[in-house]
Amino acid sequence: MVLGLLRLLARRGVRVASVKVGPDYIDPAFHAAASGRPCTNLDGWAMRPATVAALTAGLSSVGAELVLCEGVMGLFDGALVGPGAADGSTAELAALTGWPVVLVIDARGMAGSAAAVLAGFARLRSDIAVTGVIFNRVSGERHRAAIADACRRACPEVRLLGFLPSDPALDMPSRHLGLVQACERPDLAAFLDGASALMERHLDLDALLALAGPFRCAVPAANPSPPVPPLGSRIAVAADPAFAFAYPAVLDGWRGAGAEIITFSPLADQAPDAAADAVYLPGGYPELHAGRLAANGGFLAGLAAAARRGAAVLGECGGYMVMGRVLVDGDGTPHAMAGLLGLETSFARRGLHLGYRQATLYRAGVLGQGGDGYRGHEFHYATILAEQGEPLFRAADAGGTDLGACGLTAGRMAGSFIHLIDRT
Repeated sequence: MVLGLLRLLARRGVRVASVKVGPDYIDPAFHAAASGRPCTNLDGWAMRPATVAALTAGLSSVGAELVLCEGVMGLFDGALVGPGAADGSTAELAALTGWPVVLVIDARGMAGSAAAVLAGFARLRSDIAVTGVIFNRVSGERHRAAIADACRRACPEVRLLGFLPSDPALDMPSRHLGLVQACERPDLAAFLDGASALMERHLDLDALLALAGPFRCAVPAANPSPPVPPLGSRIAVAADPAFAFAYPAVLDGWRGAGAEIITFSPLADQAPDAAADAVYLPGGYPELHAGRLAANGGFLAGLAAAARRGAAVLGECGGYMVMGRVLVDGDGTPHAMAGLLGLETSFARRGLHLGYRQATLYRAGVLGQGGDGYRGHEFHYATILAEQGEPLFRAADAGGTDLGACGLTAGRMAGSFIHLIDRT
């Protein structure tokens, strides 16, 4: 729905910027394709308040006249933390920014009960404003009328903005980490146009736009330090379908600190820039391309050369797996990786690892001084067969439960399964 709305607004000439709440790489890429503008991640749990404020303030500096923010999970769902602690929920961000909330409710299988759902969401918290609602998977006119009548009687203060029918043509293929990536969808333009057409037929766009208003931020805008300190002055960043999970805020923070970013594609057998003093291997789907990566001698030789000349090398999640010795693919076939760290992983032996992470450096290295802290998240199915060497982080979950050592470091090389979002 959000993609169709972004596409519709862009086609009508509205300069719309988008935001995605929470830790997410895949949805923002679809947002950018739909709107033609980069998407900003905001995370109330993983980001410092100053980082959230700076990113929020920056939305007005890109020439946008409207900001459309997609939430995470349900409105009130976030990290399981103690009372009063930041939980990263959409409601928390709405309270911080003053942004009005438009609910999207799946109406399949209910009619009058939809009014109870709407009223419950709209009135649970007094510090957020639920101003509109869109119902999805509405089966026909009688279904629409029953929902509308019940909601007008039970919750008249919330504007009914649209009733969307199911459309199998808009189903999105997915895999183990979520949707198939935007960069892997040759039919993406047609899909977005179809979603836009559905929004145009069934959504009161003028009424939706009338709900928008100027936003505030409860935290004064500041100029915080970059979320992750620059790894060097000239940073080679892997960027292709196997290494697509890089947060724009991290890369922009490096640029803002004066670093130059040069992208390269390991899948195309490209080596990191020979003049780079740092290499960043973000997460992605190397487990789906393990054989190809293992055969790409130019990439592996270039990465080894960077390590030998003393360049900093950081790998996150999939990038960490590629820095290791062996990656076993889904069929059980082992593939030799870069061998920079004493790591062996398997995608054949799957186990879900999911959640926010607090990470504290054991000692000084490419990411800072011993005791420096970060917040991020972990989301992967690969399992560790061997992890030998000096640990990088001491990790804990969002509630503070100790998870023990995490990742490896050797000289100016470091990696872990944690996707870093911001420093603490």
